[in-house]
Amino acid sequence: MALLTPARRRGVEWLDEERDATLQRRSHRDIALANRLFGGTSAVVAEMRQVLSSAVASQTLLDVGTGTGDIPERLSRYAQSRGVVLEIFGLDGRPELVRMTRPWAIAAVCGDARSLPFTAGAFDVVIASQLLHHFAREDALGVIRELHRVARRRVIIADLRRSWLAVAGLWLVSFPLGFHRVSRHDGVVSILRGFEPSELRSLVREAVGVDPAVHRRAGWRLTASWNVTGPDE
Repeated sequence: MALLTPARRRGVEWLDEERDATLQRRSHRDIALANRLFGGTSAVVAEMRQVLSSAVASQTLLDVGTGTGDIPERLSRYAQSRGVVLEIFGLDGRPELVRMTRPWAIAAVCGDARSLPFTAGAFDVVIASQLLHHFAREDALGVIRELHRVARRRVIIADLRRSWLAVAGLWLVSFPLGFHRVSRHDGVVSILRGFEPSELRSLVREAVGVDPAVHRRAGWRLTASWNVTGPDE
């Protein structure tokens, strides 16, 4: 299967450089659709099952790099179905995206994932979905340390797993789904910026000295999670 796994590369995601608010909103709607159809949302929900199975009836959650807030909105509904009140906070670096979370029950702020504006242990659970691949190695390590610092119970990272099959699949389905050309381009770049399980595990180990639980998920997704206050389950 090594032939199907390209070398990791940086590339340039056009949306990272784009300042047009309308295009930002348009492309993030495509991202939300891809999350819903191709495993981005379900990967995080799968990780949250363990968290929500505890006897704690009310928990706080921070979604770092929340985008339009589509994943935490789904988590809120999932938590309600499990009888848990989930108080959700989101953080994103783009003010126009923070404003887009307002129709949903998410308290969102603008900030930098490398220097989170929160005290240590401020949230029960901290998640970062499809965020880490945006950063070069040293910054990625800093992001992981910040996620760990502000979490009280558990950290969940969800990202993309590199594969030429994933690249081909995204490119093909993007046309019938009506994705914007920026979404199509950036989706391919994002996959090529993604991780192998061993790479993501090594990053977490180096950043915070914890051996995370790493899982391959449907849709070429990858998750890494760990407890902050005790050994990983």
